[in-house]
Amino acid sequence: MSINLSFKILLSVVFLSGFSVAAAGKIVGGNNDLAPEATAADAKISVRDLPYLEKAFIDTTPADRKDAVQVGELGVDGGNSDMIVKLAEEIAESKHSPYDSLLITYKGKLLFESYYRRGRVNLPHGQASAVKAYTSLILGRAIQLGYLTMADLNKPLVSFLKDLEPTKFVKGVEKITLHKALTMHGGLRISEAQNKELKTASSKLKGQGFVQSLLEHSKPITSDSQIYKYGNYNPGLVMQVIDAVVPGSAQEFIKKELLDKMGIVNYHWKDHTVSGLPESGWRVRMTSRDMVKLGSLLLNKGKWQGDQLISADYLAKATSSITTPTGYDWMPKNYFYGYFFYQTDITIGDKSYSASWAWGGGGQFIITVEELDLSIVITGHDRDEEVFLSKVYKRILPAFSK
Repeated sequence: MSINLSFKILLSVVFLSGFSVAAAGKIVGGNNDLAPEATAADAKISVRDLPYLEKAFIDTTPADRKDAVQVGELGVDGGNSDMIVKLAEEIAESKHSPYDSLLITYKGKLLFESYYRRGRVNLPHGQASAVKAYTSLILGRAIQLGYLTMADLNKPLVSFLKDLEPTKFVKGVEKITLHKALTMHGGLRISEAQNKELKTASSKLKGQGFVQSLLEHSKPITSDSQIYKYGNYNPGLVMQVIDAVVPGSAQEFIKKELLDKMGIVNYHWKDHTVSGLPESGWRVRMTSRDMVKLGSLLLNKGKWQGDQLISADYLAKATSSITTPTGYDWMPKNYFYGYFFYQTDITIGDKSYSASWAWGGGGQFIITVEELDLSIVITGHDRDEEVFLSKVYKRILPAFSK
């Protein structure tokens, strides 16, 4: 293949001492075959044991890997190349938290792709709580196919679970709706002792038996208990409804109706160790390029290659500012929560942009800014990820805003 050096830029960053000191290497021509890839042996070990890359990979002209990700060139197809490359160099030089990849899509094209430390182009990366947003997308897929309606979001969640024994429920269970669970307002109050028991696998906790135990052992559900409480079994309740209403199983539905349709094949989606249903809030691994696909799905209002995969009405609500995530001192006051997605307004100069994102602890983000037709994907092993939200990604928007 012929390479034009003026249109193909790869910046190699050579590390002199771990990742504390780095020097920019020469600009060379090439293609994404040079992007760091995990070996078969790498794929078998824990990501935590994966050795750091000796060189960061920074590419302003991502190559077409025949994976349904459209590509272009940063600067030519949009964006300020100097601004983005400077930020990437800082990440490589450990001036920011330990990130593993940064990819940027603008107007439907992947214009920037970079890998650091444990990042590999072909290695699925742990997603942590970003999986909650993926669970929300799966619910939106079920609505698009007619297995649920928007009106169903406000019905008692237990009305969809036919294998339960209501006579054993605590009072107020009917107050838990899909809307409440999706906004972390389910209101369950489970003792520490019961929490510990629920982590022990047993046949009675398989499938809806897990929900039965929750609804038997919680304190009564009241208006006072239905306040924002992150996690608190809410994602698992949503997955239970998905499993109950779709044909076959939730596992089959996720694969057939979302991942397969988007060409996402290199992933790991574990099952809950007790209920046996797919995990709904963590324990999923996905490549950075496949995260880019999900970002495109969000920007295109639920469409993928012209096919409406996710209900547009549902997605609009899921990514809106429905509630305030209270009770967490580190959470900025201008952050809001939709259906397992976050939302905030970002001011750049005299303009304000609405951004929504999937967020996984440790530095996993899919950030979308609809007005700019921009998505930002980042993976990392960062325990101070709010620094990224407060500082780093605000460096990216000015490179694309006008």
